[in-house]
Amino acid sequence: MEDEKNLEAIMGLIMNAGNAKSDAMEAIHAAKAGDFTLADQKVADAEQALVLAHHSQTGMLTQEAQGNHVPVTLLTVHSQDHLMTAIAFCDLAKEIIDLYRRLDEK
Repeated sequence: MEDEKNLEAIMGLIMNAGNAKSDAMEAIHAAKAGDFTLADQKVADAEQALVLAHHSQTGMLTQEAQGNHVPVTLLTVHSQDHLMTAIAFCDLAKEIIDLYRRLDEK
């Protein structure tokens, strides 16, 4: 049962981090097209997906802190990689959108 719970958390990390990255990419494309309302909405969607990913991660960290060892598998490492990449991508997307916004104002 514990393995199934861990797999669910890991897959939640991968899925939500992937959604965040996709939303951030869509936000960049919207800003490039001059649709800043959509860009802002997609950034908000990306941030919400990151919150969901963090919930999955927090569950695993809480379990570990309570003394229930979470086995570190390649899939676990992969999920953490997805999360960190998505966070960095979302941060960069916000900067790129800001640049497009500034160009649009000129």
